[in-house]
This record gives sequence, C-alpha cells and structure tokens, in this order.
Amino acid sequence: MRTVRIGAGAGFAGDRLEPAVELAERAGLADIVLECLAERTIALGQQRRLADPAAGYDPRLIARFERLLPVALERGVRVITNMGAANPLRAGEVTRDLLTRLGRRAAVGVVTGDDVLDRLDLDAPASEDGRPLRDHGEVVAANAYLGADAVLPALEAGAQVVVTGRVADPSLFLAPLAHRHGRDLADPGFAAAGTLVGHLLECAGQLTGGYFADPGVKDVPGLAQLGFPYADVAADGSAEYGKLPGTGGVLDRATVREQLLYEITDPTGYRTPDVLLDLRGVTVAQVAPDRVRVAGARGRPRPDQLKVSVGYRAGHKVEAEISYSGPRADRRAALAADVLAERLACLPVRPRIDVLGVAPPDADEHAECRVRVAALAADPSLLEIVGHEVEALYTNGPAGGGGVRAFTREVIGVVSTLVPRSAVEPAVTILEAGDVRPAA
Repeated sequence: MRTVRIGAGAGFAGDRLEPAVELAERAGLADIVLECLAERTIALGQQRRLADPAAGYDPRLIARFERLLPVALERGVRVITNMGAANPLRAGEVTRDLLTRLGRRAAVGVVTGDDVLDRLDLDAPASEDGRPLRDHGEVVAANAYLGADAVLPALEAGAQVVVTGRVADPSLFLAPLAHRHGRDLADPGFAAAGTLVGHLLECAGQLTGGYFADPGVKDVPGLAQLGFPYADVAADGSAEYGKLPGTGGVLDRATVREQLLYEITDPTGYRTPDVLLDLRGVTVAQVAPDRVRVAGARGRPRPDQLKVSVGYRAGHKVEAEISYSGPRADRRAALAADVLAERLACLPVRPRIDVLGVAPPDADEHAECRVRVAALAADPSLLEIVGHEVEALYTNGPAGGGGVRAFTREVIGVVSTLVPRSAVEPAVTILEAGDVRPAA
C-alpha cells in the first residue's frame, strides 16, 4: 500500500532546529510540519503586533527558514508551518523575501482568516468561567482555530511553503495528507485518522522521548541528540512512526501512548475543526525498534462551531529575583523573603514570594538559593515599587545578596469561546518573488 512520509519539524516556538534539518536532509519526506503556536505564543505575537504592526509573526522564522528551506526545497519537501502567528501575511512576505535573497524561487502560500476580532460577540461567554468576554478586560485579539480545509487550497495552488496563523495543530498535518492521498476531508474516517497522525506528531520530540525522560523510571538514550519523528501514512490513515537511525531518543509504545493522551480533553470525542476524534479503538503496536504502528481512530462529523482564542489586556506583571549563595544560603534567602513580605504589605497588590533551592547543612560556597517575587496589577507604577524593593535588598537585607533581575511588562490574558463556522472566512494568498496574487 502506498504511503506518504510526513515529518515533525517543531513542536513549539522554542524548539530546536537541527532535528528538522536532519529530517529534511535524510528522511525522504514528502512534507515537514513546524508547529510553533500555542495560546501563550499567539498572545505574545498579538502583544508584539500591538506595539509594531509589522511584527507579530514568530521571531525565529528567519533563523529557522534560512537553514531549513534550502535543504527542503532542494529535496522537494513541502514545508507547512503556523509561524505566521498573529501576522501571517507579513510572515509570508518575509519568507518570500528570504527566498529571493537566497536565490530560490518557490510559491509561498499564506493562510489568513483566523483573525475574527471584528466579528466577535463580546457578550458571548468565555469557555473557562462562563463570564461575558467583555468582563475580562479590553479584548485586543481573537483568533479562530482554522481546520485543514483552510490549508488545502494553498497546497492545491502549488505552494511549496505554507505559512498560517492560528490553525489547529493536527490540521497542519491532515491537510497535506489529504492532498497527497486525494482524500475528502468530509470523510470522518479519514479526517479522524489524519488528525490522530497530526496529534501524535504535533509536539515533535515528545514522541521520541523529549518531555518523557525521567532517569531511573523512563530512561531515554542519547537525549542530547534527540531525533524528531516521522510517520508513513497509508491512504486509510493508518500509520507507522519512526525516527532516523543514529539519532537519539526512543520511539516505543510508552512514548506513543503518553503523547496519545496529551491534552486530550475527551477521548470519546476530542474536538477539532475537522472532526470529533474517538480514540477508544486505537491500537498501538511495536513493530521494530523505534518503529510503532498506530491505527483504529474513528470520527464523527466536524462541529458547527470553531474555538476562538481571545486575548485581552490583563494588566501588568512584575518578576524580580535576588540570589543568596554560600553556607546558610537558604536561611538568608528565607529572611529576605520575610523582609519583602513585610515591606510590601502596605501595597494594594498581593505578591507571590518564593524561595527556590535548598542549601544542605554542609553547603559550601557553591550553594545558591534564589528569592523570586511576582505580582499582577493594573497600575505598573505599583509593580515598579515591588521591583525596587527587591533591588534594595542589596544593602537593606541579609548578607551576600546579588544577581538582581527585575522587569515589568504588560500581560495579555487568554480565554476561549466558540463562534459559528459561518463567521470565519479563510483565505489563501500565493506570494512569489516580485508577485502577489490571490489564489483562485
């Protein structure tokens, strides 16, 4: 049976690049997906775009693509990523310009339409607490989770690189699988199987031992050279997962089953934009070292509503720290924490004060404990006082304090809600060197 090999090139915004380049070079991939977006990272992207309308995409996009795209394009590997974050069109333009600078010609497909701020009902309840969205603060961003149907037109238009904003993680994998196999996304069986592939691959190294390793309990060999996984996916959606020979990590039933349940809210009907995924019939079988076969996903038709990640101004946050080292570091750090609690008691904020680290009785000069203070407030001037009091411990606190770090920044809070699918209008733009045109 013909299979399509699809690889995981990133599992979050801060992921390593080297394993993705290795996959593109040596794995014989058809497609590689870099999943770099979460509720936190799109909120940070929205924060950057509020400060600079030309910003908002993943700040590591250029660094990743400078190394990955030449390798991938040389080998005919399509690249799909949500590094567009809060500004996918600008990310596409940056990608196009980078390719031009590198002397490469390739069609860049940009998927937009996830930004639904202008059509959001602020009286709608937040899924987390049932309160109207407007009650949480000034809403500054609203991004719907698009599905594979939003990505597929870019692939059909011949895009070799696809950059999206907020697309559901497994949908980034389902779209190229449906395109390669010529399958209908409206088929719940295939949509479920492809979504399961995406769910298992979306966190990249988590499937091969990253975020899994626990020495003496769950040992992972060669963690420093962790390799990322790929899947050989058949037309029926069944798949075998593997990793490159010579790379570190482990891919077995334990790593697969742990990732299988990761972030699954309801295993009988995990909600995605493409399907309601039922995991109850899924089987996981080890077929060879670092080779696992997974099958048995079932699905029900996609929901009529889409999840929306809503960002709102949640005030400001201060984080401030100071270290104490040497003998009795823990006692001096505890005293510093008590002094801070007393000095800050008069402020109309409730700081959290923690002492991090333990100094054993025989601790030498290398022992270190750190006092950390964090607080939220609408008024940043109050938080500056908190940071100043930590800094003042240098000469107004216990002996041996040092290494003060303090910063205050605005916080974009995140809640979620649902909108009718009809309220979301995805679009695709194809960018080429010196040419911008809408997809047909």
